[in-house]
Amino acid sequence: MDQTGEERQHQIGLIQTTQKITEYSSMNIEQLSPFAGRVTGINLSHVTSSQVASIKQAMDQHAVLVFPGQHIGQDEQIAFAKALGPLELGFRKIKAGAHRLKYNELADISNVTVDNEVAARDHSKIVSNLANQLWHSDSSFQKPRAKYSMLASSVVPDFGGETEFADLRLACDHLPDWRLDQIKDKNAIHSALHSRFMLGDTQYTPEQIATFPPVVWPLIQTDPHTGRKILYVGAHACEVENMVLAESRMQLMDLLEHATQRQYVYTHHWQVGDLVMWDNTATIHRGRYFDLSARRELRRATTQEVDTSY
Repeated sequence: MDQTGEERQHQIGLIQTTQKITEYSSMNIEQLSPFAGRVTGINLSHVTSSQVASIKQAMDQHAVLVFPGQHIGQDEQIAFAKALGPLELGFRKIKAGAHRLKYNELADISNVTVDNEVAARDHSKIVSNLANQLWHSDSSFQKPRAKYSMLASSVVPDFGGETEFADLRLACDHLPDWRLDQIKDKNAIHSALHSRFMLGDTQYTPEQIATFPPVVWPLIQTDPHTGRKILYVGAHACEVENMVLAESRMQLMDLLEHATQRQYVYTHHWQVGDLVMWDNTATIHRGRYFDLSARRELRRATTQEVDTSY
């Protein structure tokens, strides 16, 4: 699709990030990308109510915040997440077997078994976790969906394992008018197992499948806090309502391709002690390749969306 000179200059400008420092209460935020920020001056093990308010305000602006050097434990991570909203279990509702972590509300994003050994490549945990390498929004397959995710790193491989984030607000800002008119009143159906079935992860009982019936979300949404428009797509979106299935899936693939152009993406290179927080209603993310024989350990806490006036 041809662009005007003004549109091209705007996209180029998205890539040229200034190292702006913004102050929120007791913390400072350094701009890492057009939408991601690096936060210093705060200890997530002991957050005050005013700091929680500042974090929420900053999330409305940035959608992804990186907190380096935190090294928080499981108890502190759960306490921090609870300060931001009610917790949700996500896929643990149907994967409720033996758990390596202290809390069911902590998702074990690792390649380590409950016996503390690196899992074999064909282990069910590895097969299931590979779905994290698809562009997705946590728990878009349920209502209420996820709001904030907080992923803490404790072991990182020497190579790979980055996490990429795409800003669905920027993606919506730069949709061509013809495409926006085409989808502005359309809804997508999201399914928990759509992406896993695609990868061959099909070992689910009828009862497990029934735990997450398909849900419907508008393709174009409005952030209730900022008024910004959001292009809500991702790997859990399996079809568009009231369209021929094949055509609807092609449309979803086109929209996802648009939303994940490099100028809308921030790539996080993990360091031990990092905690990265993102807004699932405004971004999608994916993990990147790493050697599955190399130990990698992260854990995630996630809150439910409370304000649904999208």
